[in-house]
Amino acid sequence: MRVLTWNLWWRFGPWEERRKAILTVLRDLQPDIIGLQEVWARGGENLAGWLASDLDMHWTWAPVRKPERWRSRLGDSTIDIGNAVLSRWPIVRHDVLPLPAREEDDDGRLALYACVDAPAHQVPFFTAHLTSATDASAVRCRQVRALAEFVSSHSRGSDFPAVITGDFNAWPDSDEVRLFGGYKTAPAVPGQVFLDAWEYAAPGQPSATWNAANPYVAAGFAPSVRIDYIHVGQPGPRGLGSVGSVRRAGDEPVDGVWPSDHAAVLAELRGPTES
Repeated sequence: MRVLTWNLWWRFGPWEERRKAILTVLRDLQPDIIGLQEVWARGGENLAGWLASDLDMHWTWAPVRKPERWRSRLGDSTIDIGNAVLSRWPIVRHDVLPLPAREEDDDGRLALYACVDAPAHQVPFFTAHLTSATDASAVRCRQVRALAEFVSSHSRGSDFPAVITGDFNAWPDSDEVRLFGGYKTAPAVPGQVFLDAWEYAAPGQPSATWNAANPYVAAGFAPSVRIDYIHVGQPGPRGLGSVGSVRRAGDEPVDGVWPSDHAAVLAELRGPTES
């Protein structure tokens, strides 16, 4: 089973050309389940729905509860932003978790759960978007604790381990990423461990999803770092859900257009038809 996470940079930059580039990448990769962040909607149009229609996938999405800070950056009060899940198989349940935030920079970030009805096992799938403030590690720690509890409450009853995707806006050795994983420090929920899929990456493989080679990133003079993640719970019977491979994707221009300011992460998991 092929899973992907990608922050799509909302409606910033040349968004019409970018969404075509995003679609091209997804067509080529053919993921089975996709977690998306910074998905835009306006009126009856939704980027996730547009992608799902062309890719023949099921989809669900959730808008942020406080879009005003986002809208002010574009000067447009009519555009929403949120998270989405696209799936090759039906989505039979979904739920939304508003994430804790500081009052002074609360922009409504959230986690989205989708129960995917795959052929042999239902897959508990999540996508989250944590706060991006550089000095907000403590806030992100609160957010991953809430996320871990949310995952725990929605991942029972299936042999397939929980799959958690998202833009954590945090370095791999940060307190929040270590806390969420629970295998380099005490876990956020006792007994609950989530493996960072990148632990299975080939040595020397390019990892930075926030990459200064991308002109959208270079404009902010930030260092290159991996801030986008796929985490997977401990494998089920016969290695169900274990990571076979992982790599960066969507990390180059398509017909001269960079699809997003983030690169995607793509992982191959032992799938529901392989057990």
